Amino acid sequence: MKTDSTQIGLIRHSMTLWNEEKKIQGQLDSPLSCRGRAMAETWGETLGALGWQRIISSDLGRAKDTAAIINQQLHIPCSTDGLLREQDWGAWTGLTLAEIKQQDKALLKVAQKKGWQFRPPGGESRQTVLKRSLEALNQASQTWPGQRMLIVCHEGVIKCLLYHLCGRAFLPEEPTILKKYHLHILAMHNSALALTHLNHLPLSA
Repeated sequence: MKTDSTQIGLIRHSMTLWNEEKKIQGQLDSPLSCRGRAMAETWGETLGALGWQRIISSDLGRAKDTAAIINQQLHIPCSTDGLLREQDWGAWTGLTLAEIKQQDKALLKVAQKKGWQFRPPGGESRQTVLKRSLEALNQASQTWPGQRMLIVCHEGVIKCLLYHLCGRAFLPEEPTILKKYHLHILAMHNSALALTHLNHLPLSA
């Protein structure tokens, strides 16, 4: 049995054009903006000193591009995993939150009260995102036990993983605990995932 503890760093992809326009991307894609590419270059310098041995990114373009730019500094094995994709937002993909509130205010309010079962129309639930994200980390830790792995993924994936580990209900009235563009540290040991450091390191000012 493999018993080595695998160290896992979680970061969100850098800024995209749709991020700047406050549009929900879901599993569609928007290219990194000029600011986003510059952010990723800076992250490579920051993360390079932390001893990562492998990068695994979501297979969506914005995450892959962020990982590739970071890896220009790290020069370590880099692969993708479709299980780390962002939550599918279905019919709300491409809209801003303001537009959703204008078009589907009642539906959004009901959906938000469902916590982990929040599911955009035609999309997937947060519980589903959590399940596949945990599977991705477990598979990676079994394949490369004991390594220090940097995971480049999405806000929805990171929230699902960290809210699960923090025992949160994923309800809108809960206070915010995640800081934007920070590195979070997890550890996987014998298929058990644990939170080591929340908001461990700021990547962007």
